[in-house]
Amino acid sequence: MIVALEAMGGDNAPDTVVEGAISAARQLGVEVLLVGDEKAIGIALSKHDTVGLPISIVHAPQVVGMDESPASVIRRKRDSSIWIATDLVKQSKASAVISAGHTGASMATALFILGALPGVDRPAIATVLPTLTGRAVLLDVGANVDCKPQHLVQFAIMGYIYAKDVLGVPEPKVGLLSIGEEDSKGNELTKEAFKQLKETPMLSDSFMGNVEGRDVYMGEVDVIVCDGFTGNVALKISEGLSETIVQFLKRDILSSVTGRLGSLLLAPAFSRLRKKIDYAEYGGAPLLGVNGISIICHGRSSGRAIHNAIAVAKTSYERGVNRHIETQIGQAW
Repeated sequence: MIVALEAMGGDNAPDTVVEGAISAARQLGVEVLLVGDEKAIGIALSKHDTVGLPISIVHAPQVVGMDESPASVIRRKRDSSIWIATDLVKQSKASAVISAGHTGASMATALFILGALPGVDRPAIATVLPTLTGRAVLLDVGANVDCKPQHLVQFAIMGYIYAKDVLGVPEPKVGLLSIGEEDSKGNELTKEAFKQLKETPMLSDSFMGNVEGRDVYMGEVDVIVCDGFTGNVALKISEGLSETIVQFLKRDILSSVTGRLGSLLLAPAFSRLRKKIDYAEYGGAPLLGVNGISIICHGRSSGRAIHNAIAVAKTSYERGVNRHIETQIGQAW
């Protein structure tokens, strides 16, 4: 498998991106095309032993700034690293594109260059969250601010397939994020989506009904569906809360001698907790529904996060996620 990795995207690019690429090429057996400024990437690569690794550079003279609009990429930056990396997938020179750069630019180029899978109205960004029983997929988390009920049904189908194929859940359970468990609760969007989800044959045994915000991390469902505005707010609140809890613990533990002593005993438990809530462990967020594999990473992604994003792309490719989405969407409509 060949991965097109945008090397110039992310807070610490290209160094952390190169670090993740080397790790993945060595451990996952994938070929990596590092797309971006040839000189900068070369300097980053020179800091590592890359002899024999299937890593090469594809030069891209432009970089998309975080303050630029996604539309400007299409109009003025077709020599940018994200554009060229995505086009490599279109030309079948790579099987996946991965970026920790401008999220809007990643979505815009994927939609413009790759297009949507047949039958998919709106591709959605899916993110994996830790739960008390394992992991859950939340989608959409930002690609679609305004949605129609049928879009949420398609999100549910795509999330179901992703949970089954990539996360390895045999029979994923699907929930609709709302303000109450009763089917009468919610706004017009969720009420109508609830009806359509119940009537979708593929999801007849999997749709568990509404779930509230407090249930997201309980693990009672494996796929949580919502519009992109709600999902993005939920995701950002979750990220902020996890970081705040860690800071609370650090401050309180270090405030006393007994706390510092006790922390030595609890260090293994704290380490496991940090690993569970660290986004780096889950790789990137796939843009499900595009005609290719596109993985969007956190801007602060470490080398480990990039490695795991490549692992997600590899699993998606090998297990035919897009082929299964196209088949199931076609049968539902």
